[in-house]
Amino acid sequence: MKSSLSYNDRMHRIGRIFMTIGLIIMLMVPIIIWLASGVGPDFNKLAISVMTLSLLYLPGGIIEVITYAPFLGTGATYLAFITGNLANLKIPCVINASGIVKTEIGTEENEVVATLSVAASTITTVVIMTLGIILLLPLKPLLQSPILQPAFNWVVSALFGALGYKYFLRNPKFIPAPLLFVTLLAIFIPKFITGNIAIVIVLAAIVSVIFAKILHAKKML
Repeated sequence: MKSSLSYNDRMHRIGRIFMTIGLIIMLMVPIIIWLASGVGPDFNKLAISVMTLSLLYLPGGIIEVITYAPFLGTGATYLAFITGNLANLKIPCVINASGIVKTEIGTEENEVVATLSVAASTITTVVIMTLGIILLLPLKPLLQSPILQPAFNWVVSALFGALGYKYFLRNPKFIPAPLLFVTLLAIFIPKFITGNIAIVIVLAAIVSVIFAKILHAKKML
């Protein structure tokens, strides 16, 4: 019997089911350790820790959903947030895949591309991490060398810079406003940038949109 639900409704139903399953599995790990060892948590300290971490990370988590969901589409949003590592892996993969096939955000084609790229990146990550653990063990002393450590701190920045270059090259007039905004934040409020990347991305996006509207109003585009 054919389902009367639309594609988005089916994706929301499946996404909610697997999000629930994922949360249960994650919570079962400490619960099983608790039951096996007989050592339970101090609930007062647990509540304080949960509240503290929620204040720090919950706003960023909500902002990430609002920021990334329109770009990813329904299916890819659930898949990406279940598997995690959005900023470092999933979003760059979707940007690259969308750029290759030239799909527009909000279209059915872009949703298919986003879902496939998130799924492929997830499978690839699992395979590479498994192989990496096995094959890189002999190189552990070299990778932990103090000489190489500073390079690892700039991997994500270099990745986004390389991905963003083609968009900057296509629309050079949009570069100055967000670049100046983020640079000023980095100079005057460096701790805010390092601890609130998701919020900074949203603020920079808002600045970009306002600047684009000004350019459009002045017929400079």
